[in-house]
Amino acid sequence: MFKIFLLISMILSTVFAEVDANLEIVKKANSIPKILVSVSSNATEIETLGKIRKSLIDDLGVTGHFEIATVTSRAAYEDLPDIIGLSNQGVSLFLNLSARKEASGEYTLMTKLYDINARALILEKNFTTSQEDRYVFLAHKAAISINTFFKAPSVDWMDKFVVFSVYKGPGKADILIGDYTLTYKKTVVTGGLNIFPKWADKDQKTIYYTSYNYKNPTLVKLNIYTRSKDVIMESDGMIACSDVNDDGSKLLVTASPNNQPDVFLVDARTKAKKQITKFSGIDVGAQFIEDDSRIVFVSDRLGNPNIFAQGINSTAVERLVYHSNNNSSATAYKNSIVYSSKDSSNELADKSFNLYLISTKTDNLTRLTSSGINQFPKFSNDGQTLLFIKSLSGVSSVGIIRLEYSKSFLFPLSGGRIQSIDW
Repeated sequence: MFKIFLLISMILSTVFAEVDANLEIVKKANSIPKILVSVSSNATEIETLGKIRKSLIDDLGVTGHFEIATVTSRAAYEDLPDIIGLSNQGVSLFLNLSARKEASGEYTLMTKLYDINARALILEKNFTTSQEDRYVFLAHKAAISINTFFKAPSVDWMDKFVVFSVYKGPGKADILIGDYTLTYKKTVVTGGLNIFPKWADKDQKTIYYTSYNYKNPTLVKLNIYTRSKDVIMESDGMIACSDVNDDGSKLLVTASPNNQPDVFLVDARTKAKKQITKFSGIDVGAQFIEDDSRIVFVSDRLGNPNIFAQGINSTAVERLVYHSNNNSSATAYKNSIVYSSKDSSNELADKSFNLYLISTKTDNLTRLTSSGINQFPKFSNDGQTLLFIKSLSGVSSVGIIRLEYSKSFLFPLSGGRIQSIDW
């Protein structure tokens, strides 16, 4: 069992090395407004408001739909901003922030957005949380609101939790939830080795994860609010849920009941299992594609890890990638697939794993990263944004790629290293 676990870990786990954050993405040229985010001059909740302002600036930058102004201008929350001064500095939008805090701990962010060219208040909204330590989600909600007001492509994923596993030491890994920037984090599973978390539902109330705290490696379903647990299945060698379909009724699970990792289709309600792959080697990390009729997965059936596709009710296997001889950790959205590929060594690093985008319908191949270690890509629900794990100078980070824009962002984890992630 240890040999299989070690081999799978080598294929699926994040490798750490010196990397860069350059991207090779085709830029979508747009004329975007310049926005200035300011804390009102008469605000009292200065400390938290300053943090919210920083997060909001980051969020607006991540959208790709706004240019962040670096000039300084402040106004009382009840007053108009300096229209002439801001206009002369090329600022199109002015966002003024204030806040109030109740004795109960409830915290409200108040926002006013001004169109400098029209000299008018165009949007006023408040956002409230019962827990001040979740202030970053107020920033995310405000950014989404502004983005929606201008009818820009959705960034609703900003307000969702990510779930991730963090190595704490030998045989120790916790599972946490947080926002996509890792500003907010909360441990939901601790004690022993807990890895490969995966959201079980769109409401983000339950997760699947692999626990090594039972007699055999075990796939567990956990309600993170009620703490109720349900054992889905166990396996002698390895087990991990790699994908859940849109309505949460079906799972793709890598399991090795006979000491050989294969892909299984599992009914979430009845726990009935159907073995899809039956290769005498390693088949792992399957994802649903083409309306759940097929899967894309990683296999070493050609001697090295590569990306293949197979019908749910078929034994015919199709090779999808003819680039490199070490391709792993794939993610899928409709007909698009992003996978991690080991490239040749270069002067910047001894090892380089880059992300590539392909389509099951065309021969197009797009390189998304230029060098370094980039692993475990995950599409957002709308397929417009990519989440992945990256390391830089020994620091483990969450990476974000806005696929239609030449923009990438890194959000480092302080302490520990990220084993896997989902959103």
